[in-house]
Amino acid sequence: MQLVIGRIGRPHGVRGDVTVEVRTDHPAARFFPGVTLATDPAAKGPLVVESVRWNKDVLLLRVAGVADRDEAETLRGTLLVVDSADIAPTGDPDEFHDHQLIGLRVVTAAGEPVGEVADVLHHGQDLLVVRRGGHDDALIPFVKALVPEVDLDAGTLTVEAPEGLL
Repeated sequence: MQLVIGRIGRPHGVRGDVTVEVRTDHPAARFFPGVTLATDPAAKGPLVVESVRWNKDVLLLRVAGVADRDEAETLRGTLLVVDSADIAPTGDPDEFHDHQLIGLRVVTAAGEPVGEVADVLHHGQDLLVVRRGGHDDALIPFVKALVPEVDLDAGTLTVEAPEGLL
């Protein structure tokens, strides 16, 4: 699965630098000189980063082969991606990457099937979008009180939902 770590924005200056909308918690680990970045669409890359700098709160990249503003403009909107297999586990047993949760079967504490995690939303509170066959999707806050167990090996996520949540 491809995970988005950034999106190229407008050109910056006349020498081919591009702005990047960062979509990773650790930009220094993903964006550094010499790194090769995969892209979506794939035809726009791969891109080799030549230099990295911050201008206020905006990440600026110079990539190999892009020498002017017009060439930089052709990259606008390109997504920078990594393969989920290349992402190391966090080491915290209660912390998960979104791609680890999506696709897990959701069951109640009694073992009754609820559905499948279709997405994870981050809007102040992390929410699991649970697709339930024949019913509307359920939004379940991803907190220990409601989701006491995540078993990646078994492919299940257990919920203890109060009345009315499901």
